[in-house]
Amino acid sequence: MIDEGYTKYECDWVQTPALPVDAVAELNAWRNRLHQQGLIGYYPEHGVGYGNVSIRVGDSDRFIISGTQTGHIEETDETHYGLVVRCDIGGNRVHCEGPVQASSEALTHAAIYALDPAIRAVVHVHDMALWHELMDRIPTTSRQISYGTPEMAIEFRRLYDETDFAARGIAVMGGHEEGIVSFGLDIEQAAQRVLQRRD
Repeated sequence: MIDEGYTKYECDWVQTPALPVDAVAELNAWRNRLHQQGLIGYYPEHGVGYGNVSIRVGDSDRFIISGTQTGHIEETDETHYGLVVRCDIGGNRVHCEGPVQASSEALTHAAIYALDPAIRAVVHVHDMALWHELMDRIPTTSRQISYGTPEMAIEFRRLYDETDFAARGIAVMGGHEEGIVSFGLDIEQAAQRVLQRRD
């Protein structure tokens, strides 16, 4: 069963014009590369997209993230990203603005940024073969916890404190079929931590 693409948090979204092109250019280039690799995409049989990318804005807690239900778009642009301005993980609420609503995984991204101010980018992809291969061989979240929930956010803190997730920068989402999350000092490092596993 695919558990993806549906926003599980309460969302306060203010529709605003797109962010400047240069603010999303590098993020968008890597998103489109991941899409070409099939790591971000769309399940036509379920009518939902999968995978998302984000980058932190300056030294703040805000971040730019790909919009919900954009997985079917082969080549995205600045109109397909939102700005998360505030997250209440415990309260299961996201405040965002932009031409599209933030990804359904925005809470997970927020939780990972909260782990360390040095984390500048987060990538969430789907790859069934890699998911099975890496399960329990690298940091893996509990199979009882699904995506986009406060529990998943808490689980990433546990992995960061109790495993080598901080050093590896990549983890398997045990309760989210096909799901893999990585982070980095920039979007290139976050994306490459997944791509290098496929080589």
